[in-house]
Amino acid sequence: MRELKERLASEGKLIEIERIVSSNYEVAAICIEQKQKPILFHAVDGTHRVIMNVLGGRETLAGLLGISSRNIAPVLAAIPYSGEGGEVRIVQDSPTKELVKEPDLGALPVLTHFHGDAGAYITAGIVVAELNGVRNASFHRMLVLDGRRLAVRLVPPRHLYKMHCEAIEAGEELKVGIAIGVEPLILLAAATRVPPGREFEYASRLKKNPVELFKLDNGVAIPHAEFALEGIIGKDREKEGPFLDITGTYDKIREEPVITLTRMYQRKDPIYHAILPAGSEHKLLMGVPYEPLIFRAVERVARVKNVLLTDGGCCYLHAVVQLKKMGEGEAKNAVIAAFAAHPSLKLVVVVDEDIDIFNSNEVEYAVATRVRWNDDVMLIQGVKGSSLDPSAINAITTKVGIDATKDLGEERRYERVTV
Repeated sequence: MRELKERLASEGKLIEIERIVSSNYEVAAICIEQKQKPILFHAVDGTHRVIMNVLGGRETLAGLLGISSRNIAPVLAAIPYSGEGGEVRIVQDSPTKELVKEPDLGALPVLTHFHGDAGAYITAGIVVAELNGVRNASFHRMLVLDGRRLAVRLVPPRHLYKMHCEAIEAGEELKVGIAIGVEPLILLAAATRVPPGREFEYASRLKKNPVELFKLDNGVAIPHAEFALEGIIGKDREKEGPFLDITGTYDKIREEPVITLTRMYQRKDPIYHAILPAGSEHKLLMGVPYEPLIFRAVERVARVKNVLLTDGGCCYLHAVVQLKKMGEGEAKNAVIAAFAAHPSLKLVVVVDEDIDIFNSNEVEYAVATRVRWNDDVMLIQGVKGSSLDPSAINAITTKVGIDATKDLGEERRYERVTV
């Protein structure tokens, strides 16, 4: 993360705020004012350094991967989600262990982002858990309850949720480590739906270098980080929420498990990483990992060229799929495959390869000139969507697929003249 920070600074892309600012609302407000560009605060609450939007754009991610921002989905789709060939090394020491102390969340610049939030939230923490020989790493929002406890949102039926259930059923507590301020491609790997226990192998494939982990005192191995929190998830539950989530609307209050901290680690000069809820970094990390999933699913039924989760769809609910169509009916098969790959999707538009999917006007043009509503629209009612969609009722919604491709053999009818 520090290397990326230095690179952004050398390229003149990092905004630096030297004055004292408050962790309550002010940091988030400045991040929004600065149009969510990479930003480093030097004096949050007087003494803390906080970085935001460090991985806030497709260009930044593409630069880390060494590819074009237009090729993210195809390139990531070609990397095995198993992480096969990725190397993970357990090392004895880490700069994260420069300071080890009793847990005190009040000593961290945990941000309160919006007035409707339940309180201060850790938003960039990767939770690592180990159970029965499986190590899982994933993102979870965590509400600060007091100096030692966090309410953590665990989404069923995802891996950490299942691991916690298994531990409780076995009469155990689940040991965890929380890493804050890690290498950016490890962030992406932790946000990607890979097979259980394969996040760090996948990160190694993304990095094209081994991933180093070190063990906390409770035995959980985590990546090098600016801060690390050690703890357990037991039976206790507390209210979590409201929280402004990816759609820019508030998610509801739930009873969620509690992480009780047992130890805290940090570098001597740490930089706290925070992700602005509904900001560009949040959308990139939550949405982009689904693009290669959709790509691979559609690849089984059609010649897919590219996939994009659109900004207007919160980078989560709407997708555009680009095909080289070889037969009629393929576009509808692509729609079905996309919904299966990303169940939270609400709209899928399938276009031809002459349409620039990164230009919303081009996509709308395809809909305007290539769609017959009675033939080319699929309406799927009463299906499970995203709990973050405010229009859904108990996460049940209606999904729409649109075939915005040209009729094969009739291409001349659709030929565009350049004016």
